Amino acid sequence: MAKKRGKSLPASGAGIVRYFDDDTSGIKLTPNQVVIGTIIIALICIALRFTTSVRY
Repeated sequence: MAKKRGKSLPASGAGIVRYFDDDTSGIKLTPNQVVIGTIIIALICIALRFTTSVRY
């Protein structure tokens, strides 16, 4: 049998990081809210593009 020299093996996590353990403060949005917000902003931009009156 091999002799133990007090050395330990490296952690076998294989680089897996558990991000769900981090609870940060701030605004929490669902994916549906992000999609709806993006559509609303796009519609506002399109409406502003066609309603501005620029005269040269």
